Amino acid sequence: MASSILFVCLGNICRSPSAEAVCRARFDAAGLKHVRLDSAGTGDWHVGNPPDPRAIAEGRRRGYDLTSLRARQAVAADFERFDLVLAMDRSNHRNLTALHGAAGGEPLPAPRLFLDFARGHEGLEVPDPYFGDRVGGKDGFAHMFDLIEAAADGLIAEIRGV
Repeated sequence: MASSILFVCLGNICRSPSAEAVCRARFDAAGLKHVRLDSAGTGDWHVGNPPDPRAIAEGRRRGYDLTSLRARQAVAADFERFDLVLAMDRSNHRNLTALHGAAGGEPLPAPRLFLDFARGHEGLEVPDPYFGDRVGGKDGFAHMFDLIEAAADGLIAEIRGV
């Protein structure tokens, strides 16, 4: 199915780099080291910055290393470079859909929602934990990782055709 996957959120410092790190670890463990993974944001505010310290801490707690990742902005050419472009939420999906049109639209792969690969969470969004209690709740980063892990496992199953 996919030999290259791009995960996209708003600033590329919480959800999408976490998805990249989780999928990298789980894909490697599943024998899918050949799948190229990357992450990006639809906004440019954090370009060049490392992931949010809270994402790094929760990732470390679960055995994932996010420290080498740096934020970048998604560009139209990403639709030519990746077989699968996965948005963390509907807002970023809309932004990616516009970017997809600028890239030439069909036959390039259209963006999809990441949680469509998580059984029981299809059509839902990975909530943005950046603003803590106001948006993601006090356990926002833990919940984010729970959802990402579920979607990663579903993505592995889809790639394997299971």
